[in-house]
Formats: sequence, C-alpha cells, structure tokens
Amino acid sequence: MNEQVLTAEKPRSLSDQLRLEGKLTDAVIIAEGVEFPVHKIILCNCTPYFCALFTRWSNEDQKVFHIPGISSAMMRLILDYAYTNSLTVTEANVQELLQAADQLNVHEVVRVCCMFLERLMRPDNCIGIWRYATICVHPELRWNAFAYILQHFEEIALCDEFLQLSANELAEIIEKDNLNVTKENKVYEALLRWTSHDLPERESYFQLLMTKIRLALFNIDYFKDKLLPNVLVKKHCVGLLSEAMGTMSQVLLFRTHLTSNFNRPRRPNTILLAIGGWSGGDPTNAIEAYDVRYDRWTNVGNNLERPCAYHGAAFLNGYVYCIGGFNRVEHFNSVRKFDPVAYTWHEVAPMHHRRCYVSVTVLNGCIYAMGGYNGHGRLNTAEFYKPETNQWNLIAPMHEQRSDASCTTLNNKIYICGGFNGTECLQTAEFYTPENNQWTLITPMNSRRSGIGVIAYAGHVFAVGGFDGNRRLRTAEAYNPETNLWTNVGSMITTRSNFGIEVVEDRLFVVGGFNGYTTCYNVECYNNLTDMWTEVCDMEIFRSALSCCVISGLPNMADYMVSRDALLEDEEEGEEEEDEEEEEEMEAGH
Repeated sequence: MNEQVLTAEKPRSLSDQLRLEGKLTDAVIIAEGVEFPVHKIILCNCTPYFCALFTRWSNEDQKVFHIPGISSAMMRLILDYAYTNSLTVTEANVQELLQAADQLNVHEVVRVCCMFLERLMRPDNCIGIWRYATICVHPELRWNAFAYILQHFEEIALCDEFLQLSANELAEIIEKDNLNVTKENKVYEALLRWTSHDLPERESYFQLLMTKIRLALFNIDYFKDKLLPNVLVKKHCVGLLSEAMGTMSQVLLFRTHLTSNFNRPRRPNTILLAIGGWSGGDPTNAIEAYDVRYDRWTNVGNNLERPCAYHGAAFLNGYVYCIGGFNRVEHFNSVRKFDPVAYTWHEVAPMHHRRCYVSVTVLNGCIYAMGGYNGHGRLNTAEFYKPETNQWNLIAPMHEQRSDASCTTLNNKIYICGGFNGTECLQTAEFYTPENNQWTLITPMNSRRSGIGVIAYAGHVFAVGGFDGNRRLRTAEAYNPETNLWTNVGSMITTRSNFGIEVVEDRLFVVGGFNGYTTCYNVECYNNLTDMWTEVCDMEIFRSALSCCVISGLPNMADYMVSRDALLEDEEEGEEEEDEEEEEEMEAGH
C-alpha cells in the first residue's frame, strides 16, 4: 500500500510517553465517544485550532472537549502527530485525514496529504481528487489535479470516473487550449461516450459541448465519414458544422493558419528546439522553437551565448545542455546548460575530451557523449555526466572511432550508428549496456552513413539520411532489436546530412541539414503508420550541423509556443484591414 511518513528530526518522546501514561495531562479530547488525555500546551504548539479552543472558546477550568465531525481513528493520528511529529499517510486514510486536518487547521498535515494525493494521481482517480480539492477548497491541489486531467485526457476519457463528470465540468476541461490530445477527434469521441452513458439526461447538453471542440481541425475524411452522419450531430449541430466547414474552406483556399476558434490549435505538451549549427558560412547561436500543434517556428529570446556547430544537445531535469562543438576556431570540451524558465546560461563541468561531431543522448538521468573529433583525430572514447555530482566519468571505449555519428536510447541501451573514422564513412552500429559497461556490435546498416540522424521511434532504432562517401542520402532504415535486422523504410523528400532529429507526438522530425548543394531550412516528419514523410513549416534560418532536443513539463511552456490569442487578434486585424481596403475601393469606384 502507498504510504508516506512525516518525521521530525527529534521526536518528542518524553511528552508522548507522559501522554500514553496519563501523567501531567490537563485536558481530555473526545471524538466519537473515545477519550484522549492530552497536554494543552502540546496541542497549542501543533495547531491554532486547539490554541483558540483552550484560550478563547472555553474557560480555564474546562477539562473535557468534544470535537464533532472527526472520527476517533483520525483524532488518534493527529494527536500522534502533535506529540511525535510523525505521521503515516496511506491511500486508505488520506482523504479522511485531510478533512480532519483541515477542520483542526493542522497546516503541515494538510500539506503532506495534498502532496500524497498528487503522487497518487492516476487516470482512474484524478477526477475524484480534482472534485475533492474543489469541494474542500485546496487551490493548489485542484490546479495540479486539473493539469493532470488536461495532460492525460485521452487515457482518462476511457475510465469510469470520466462518465461521472457533470456537463459544466466536462465543458471546463475540453474548452482549454492546454488539453493534450493527439487529434481533435479524440475530444469528440470522448463527448460521444459521455453523452451515451445517460442519453436522456445529457442530450440537451450536446450542442453546447460541441462548441468547445475545434471542429475545423478534424481530418476531412473523418469529418465526412464520422461526424456528418452521426444522429446527434444531425439533430443538434447542423449550423455549427456549417460554420466549421466554412472555416475549413477558408484554410484550404487561402492557406491561412488561424481564422476562428473552430481551428484554434491546442497547446502542445512538448516543444522541439533547434539549437545552433552552421549558417551562411559561419556557426550560429540561434535557437528556434517549433510548435507542433500550430506548425510554426519562433525565435527563442535567449540564444546560445556563443556560436556553435557540430555539438550535441540534451534536455534533462528541466535544463537544456549544449555539449562540445566547434566555433571555427576551437573544438570544445565545455558544456553549458540553459535554464528555460529563468532564461539564463551556466557553465558546468567540462568533458574529459574535446568533441565536435559528437553524439549525445540521455539514459537513466545521465548525459552520454560519444566519439567526435578533437582537432587531431577521430575518437572512440565515451563518457557520461551526472548532474547531481557535476562530474564526467569515462566509460568503455567503442569498437570504432566515430565522428559525425548519431545515437539514441532504447530499452535501457545506447545505440550509436554510422559516422566517419577518418578514412571512410561507416556502416557499422553498436550498443552500450551500462550494467556491464560493455559495447556490443550489431548487424551493420544497409548503407554507409556519416552525418546521420539516429533516433528511437516505434520500438525501433531509426537511421536516417547522411552521406555515404559519394552522395547525400534521403533513405532511411529501422533496426529491430529483437531480430537484429535492419529494414528499409520510406525515404525522406529531401536528401540531407548533418541535420537535427527528434520525435514529437508520435512523429519523427528531421530539421535542416546539408542537401549536397546548400544548407537548408526545410523540415519534414515521418509517420510509421503510413510509412510516409510530410513537409512541415520551414525554420526561419537555414542551417546544418545543428542539434535538436525536446523540452516539456516547464511552468512557462507557453513562452516557447505560438500565442493563440495573438494569432487570433492578428487574423482579426488583418480581416478588418481587408474590409477597409474593400470599402475604399468601392468608394473610389463610385
């Protein structure tokens, strides 16, 4: 059973012993008919409730105090805490204990119970916790529970608790920009499930709740095949669908991003960062952020402190790390971390080796840096950084010298593929097991690849693009760890090497790079379900030798997204300007 123990440094053993022996007690607390001999001074020190009870709400001679609304079991726990500063909170007692602590104004017990409930949250109980926090007026717990609901909506919509929501509660959830859904039709399907659970009672709310769904974000085929034929939709939402189709037509005809709340994108849970790289013949310090729900790049206010290319990037414990690299003059062993909340850069411990063309990944709370070029030769060395100690530690060397390789983490192993050994582009690949500090060669790739992109995706290791010694590649292949085999998958639209690669919302993104003729800024993504690549919004600057990472879970995630309100205002202002121009033209015509 889940439990938490709250303990002070020095339990008050003497006072507790006196209480248990009934010595020097000067009051009796009664709960549910059970008597608890106590010392007034101890309880006054624990909570202002007892202080007021003993000094202002009673006379000095009163010895017996009845406490209504609290069970004897909860009173015993709170009195134990008052004397020992120790408390056991379990899943079975937490709600009743929180109510009792609330009534008696025991602030520390309230805090611990709320923390326990936050850690206890699951898709099948978070709605109950949210409602409980609302009724008992715990704003922070309520906010955290609501944030959990928004974040895990798709899972929660399949749970029984979801069906118990009121119409107002459901509306409050699905209207939010922060609602985390992979596709907008997931919200519609959740609404259908909720409505069908009690159709006679809930049908009257259907139209109102449908207005909270971003209908113009639906796939056109889904809109025609699933939405239009639905009986409830045809009965209650014909006008609503007509407006939504008008918005969809505008988007298709005029290629506009945003026209109304019908296609206002939800905010993403994660943001893709493109960091540094080579642009216009020089290294750059630019950082761009990609909003996957809106399909647009924006500049991050605080760029790299120095231009850098051929470096690695990683997001760990709320910080973005920039590792190694090259600035045209120096090959770096330095490491800097960016605080995306405070917008500040700090230098941390340097690596043992200078590394540009470095391969970087994260495993078990540590950052691993492998291979690269130190200005004199290609490296087979590898090391890892532990943030808690701010130290780099060397691990076993790889089987091959590898610069311009790429790596990823899958199933508690680090896979590194391809690269250049100073003589030839490599076809080999190997994985590292931290438990035994050992590298193991796997089946070689189907193609030689330097300047490759490697990423774990859909249970496989994907190796994408690169340079085979003769030409840049647009091919891609996937490694299955269970069969030790590589399989060719769909090819990219653009040939590229030395690009950024990441997975965002179940799609594999490749960013920028060199196409054999020029540095590029185009971006495309791969969907393993269709085995197809799709072009998405270009970066604002062209670059190769960049590094990408994905950030999430920040309190200021909105700072790295496209502002929905600003875009809607811009769209409305644009429409007003167009209307004014039309009026002027009409007046001029007359």
